[in-house]
Amino acid sequence: MRKILKKGTFMNDQAYIPAEKTITEMTLRSFILGCLISMIVAASNAYLGLFAGMTVSASIPAAVISMSLLGLFKNNTILENNIVQTGGSAGGSLAAGVIFTIPALVLMGYWKEFNYFETTLIAITGGILGVLFTIPLRRALIVKKKLKYPEGIATAEVLKAGQEKGDSMKYLGLASLFGALFKFGASGAKLWSGVFEGGRLFGGKVFGYFGMNLSPALMGVGYIVGLRVSCILFIGGVLSWYVFIPAIIASTGVPEGKDAVDYAWFIWNSKIRYLGVGAMLTGGAWALVELRSAIFSAFQEGWDAFQSSRQNKKDVPRTDRDTNMKIVLGGIGALLFPIFYIYYTQIQDVPITLVMVLIMVVAGFLFASVAGYMAGLVGSSNNPTSGITIATILFASVVLLFLLGKDNPVGAAAAIFIGGVVCCACAIAGDNTQDLKSGYILGATPVKQQVAQIGGVVAAALVLGPVLNLLNTAYGFGPKTDLNPESLAAPQATLMRSVVEGVFGGGLPWDMIAWGALIGVVVIVTEKVLHKCNINFKIPVLAMAIGIYLPLELDSTIMFGGILAWLVSRFQQKKKNQVENVAEATKRSDQGGLLIASGLVTGEALVGILIALPVALSGDKNILRFFGDSWGVWPGVILLALLSFWLVRTGQKLFLKKL
Repeated sequence: MRKILKKGTFMNDQAYIPAEKTITEMTLRSFILGCLISMIVAASNAYLGLFAGMTVSASIPAAVISMSLLGLFKNNTILENNIVQTGGSAGGSLAAGVIFTIPALVLMGYWKEFNYFETTLIAITGGILGVLFTIPLRRALIVKKKLKYPEGIATAEVLKAGQEKGDSMKYLGLASLFGALFKFGASGAKLWSGVFEGGRLFGGKVFGYFGMNLSPALMGVGYIVGLRVSCILFIGGVLSWYVFIPAIIASTGVPEGKDAVDYAWFIWNSKIRYLGVGAMLTGGAWALVELRSAIFSAFQEGWDAFQSSRQNKKDVPRTDRDTNMKIVLGGIGALLFPIFYIYYTQIQDVPITLVMVLIMVVAGFLFASVAGYMAGLVGSSNNPTSGITIATILFASVVLLFLLGKDNPVGAAAAIFIGGVVCCACAIAGDNTQDLKSGYILGATPVKQQVAQIGGVVAAALVLGPVLNLLNTAYGFGPKTDLNPESLAAPQATLMRSVVEGVFGGGLPWDMIAWGALIGVVVIVTEKVLHKCNINFKIPVLAMAIGIYLPLELDSTIMFGGILAWLVSRFQQKKKNQVENVAEATKRSDQGGLLIASGLVTGEALVGILIALPVALSGDKNILRFFGDSWGVWPGVILLALLSFWLVRTGQKLFLKKL
């Protein structure tokens, strides 16, 4: 007997739109709109990931934009909106796969600029493989195992709520506008300084420092990831800037005539960031150890699904129809040819190229399966894609070192090419399974979502190469220098470069890497001890490693955003005993706050890219400066404070509005 919860949903997991009912789903407008959103989100997340080392899930913003635009048409449906968000969200994940790896080729000097053809082909082949690898897993992981897929559930709830009228698009638009204007004022017109920082020596030995980047996007990231993750990132920064850098200065002193803050940055660039490298290596290895059962389970489920022919039967319900397995296998086989071509043009050796393709296929399927499995447990935003990619690149580097020798100049680049395809596949695998979970809840047709996802991948891949070239020309990648004070940190790509160059060329500060690895071990042991004491507080070692690797100015702003999220959550907690239907009201208010945070991220990121265009064309970093000298740091501090106040008050307002 079924107990009805609300219109269209049942206690027995009945889809929102039943399988026997057919409504408008895949249309030309939904496919094109999804591709356009994917392009925008890809550009936005590329900037954000290179700037802060983190990307954000695009599913909810894509769903809200879709509902707002398709709402202009009378005959739009919830499943049509789901197609748009499926295609649109692909851009954010594909951007992560590209920026985590491909910029390493520029950082190591192998490329002078991003080659459009190779960059686009790597992104397209890796992304489509991520979709194809996870198609056989949909029934196993979503229907059979019923994994949670938290972001998939959240997106489905947003789409359900979107059947009602609301102000979501208004707040998303305002937040995007504010983030855009703030970025233009700081980095375009250069009306104020973008960083609030200061440091000094006490007694000639004790060094104190604080820095905060005045970035609405970083504040939005902190709000989205929440207080726990932002705290862990900040603790990583504290270890770098309040423990290791002061310890080095205390032991060596500051060279005569050298500014203390400048010298601290020199230490961070030359030594401390390798602590993050060591911690990430530990985190990547530990992720594989922790996932050993998940790896086996995902591989077994995938193999069983490949052998199954059930999805090819004509009597399969609409909500259970996947892409035909012959097309899946044929698509995987066809994609191996362009991948072989890319690898061969770098190596010029057929046997070694075949080995590279074999490594990519095995690692790609294995880790894409793991990524799809883990997305069901922790969400695609928290998937350890960086750790998986590190493991792939490290293994590929060792194999290629054996085959090519230590002095071969293309060995390190070849490992990055392998890692690039695998990283894109893993990033899209997590996103694809999340979207298929949304579709499962809503009653979508899986094969149509899979087509939309591939469309979003191709659309995003077409814009990522030019965006990366613009950002590299205007800002540069890697640690900040006097010549590039606004350089984008590109932490994961810099890490990949360090790994491959360390394998092929040596010269890494292994002592700092060892200390970083030890920090990773301490974090892992601490989490296990807390678990033994029945304290369920997870400490993601990769988040800690990124915090160590990033400048403190970025960590502190992300932490500030996490505090704002906590303030809104605390306000909601106080109201729990005063209203009925609290769960629904809280869910919707969180949705509003997350949309505002997403808008701040999107607005700043897109203007950062637009600013890069005239800078790249003219070669003048001050071409948009209108008012002469900067007005100092305080206008930015005041404006960011006003934005944060608006974010908190709006989050509270949206909660009260639903009571």
